[in-house]
Amino acid sequence: MVKIGIDIMGGDYAPTEVIKGAQEFLKDNSNVHLFLIGRENEINSELQKNSLPKDSFTVINASQVIEMHEHPTKALKEKTDSSIAVGFGLLAAGKTDAFISAGNTGAMMVGSLFSIKTIEGVMRPTIGAYLPRENGSLGLLLDVGLNADCKADNLNQFAILGSLYAEHILKVPNPKVGLINIGEEEGKGNLLYQGAFPLLKNNPHLNFIGNIEGRDILLDKADVCICDGFTGNVILKLAESVFDIVQRRKIKDEHFDRFNFEEYGGVPVLGVAKPVIVGHGISHFLAFKNMLNIARKMIETDFTGKMQQAFSHIKS
Repeated sequence: MVKIGIDIMGGDYAPTEVIKGAQEFLKDNSNVHLFLIGRENEINSELQKNSLPKDSFTVINASQVIEMHEHPTKALKEKTDSSIAVGFGLLAAGKTDAFISAGNTGAMMVGSLFSIKTIEGVMRPTIGAYLPRENGSLGLLLDVGLNADCKADNLNQFAILGSLYAEHILKVPNPKVGLINIGEEEGKGNLLYQGAFPLLKNNPHLNFIGNIEGRDILLDKADVCICDGFTGNVILKLAESVFDIVQRRKIKDEHFDRFNFEEYGGVPVLGVAKPVIVGHGISHFLAFKNMLNIARKMIETDFTGKMQQAFSHIKS
């Protein structure tokens, strides 16, 4: 039985949309038990409107909520009965197999690092974003904001983690890895990217195709696009603004419709010892349903084990 903890209080439309997402997810997943973490009275009120299958969930009371504006470390330390703190406690204790929240992203990062730790050999965890490409396939961009300042070794490890995720979760065979740069030629870019290129080129665990430019990101040139978190966050926010403009102008286009993040749910924190999925604060039920699907896939494929195995080989 797969056991997933979900923060019912996380997100702008919680708890209503979170419960709706859980309801939709459970329609197609009978072998999953959900731990609904949050204020018990609010959860029970929503369950009266959106019933979940009997014996498919357990309500875990958490009296506090970490708000979006709060300082992550301080809030986790002071709000020990918050839905995020309780969720990480269950995950760390092995009572759940994964944890999901669309709440305070910083608190989710801090909880990931200090509650369940990084995989041995991983210097820094990373988070990515999905790239809807013109040919209908899905690529991966990382890092997208967790690591604004990086070293070349960090980018090399992000590439390994992203390649594993593309292969085992996105089901891309032998994923192509590209380094986002200001030109295709080796030697281009600043000191960070000049230093990262030979590491990626000589990494036997990667199918590295070299530098790629901004115009290649939404094509199928690379399946995994690597950059520092500062650059990746700018790219991500630009993509989100394109979707917003398309929506406001009422433009119907199959490709741009796929820029809707709800279709993919949230993004995993790659490099930590257990599955953690972070959702957008404005997530609706579809996003929560898909976050649960990602968590289930990561558990059923033993994705954490695959990351651990990859880094044990690298160290040896």
